[in-house]
Amino acid sequence: MVKIAPSLLSADFTNLEHEISRVQDAGADILHLDIMDGHFVPNLTFGMPIIRQIKSVAKIPVDVHLMVTNPQNYLEILGDWKIDYVSFHQETVFHLHRQVHVLKEKNVKAGIALNPATPVETIYDLIPDLDFVLIMSVNPGFGGQKFLTLVYEKIRKLRKIADEKNPALLIEVDGGINNTIAPKLIKAGTDIVVAGSYIFGQNDYQKQIQSLRQ
Repeated sequence: MVKIAPSLLSADFTNLEHEISRVQDAGADILHLDIMDGHFVPNLTFGMPIIRQIKSVAKIPVDVHLMVTNPQNYLEILGDWKIDYVSFHQETVFHLHRQVHVLKEKNVKAGIALNPATPVETIYDLIPDLDFVLIMSVNPGFGGQKFLTLVYEKIRKLRKIADEKNPALLIEVDGGINNTIAPKLIKAGTDIVVAGSYIFGQNDYQKQIQSLRQ
């Protein structure tokens, strides 16, 4: 069954613990955190102390997406904090294999994130080592953007490669997703659906999460 990962980027930051509690009670499977540095993307979000505090109150797995130019500076400490999923961008690291195994040695599920215009073939040789791939369906940096339909073919292509090289690989998709788009993503091979404003922009979080599953 597809897992739903609400993106806390769209939550009420002034009442974050309550928001986390609400989405957990509403049936969320994973908490998704977008970490931005103002360099790789033109925005700033959660700092390291907030990540640690979120992990301390979370009752479900925490998924950290590093939209930063120097992800290698974060990986060991995130592993020490027992973050469940960590992804960083293929576009930011020269030695992908080395950094992936920093996470795996900490028993963290290791993922690579791909911008919309980055082909899945760029990580072809790394797929056997990965636990998941995060495909961005918007250009990263801001919530509430329009979904880019070009990712459907990327998902199908990645699923086909993964079925040959690493059938356990999970495909995560993030950006502009609603209940109309989610079924098409699932049909294409998506395992984890990230949604921010679609969930947090409404009062009934449970209804929004269920609509994505269906």
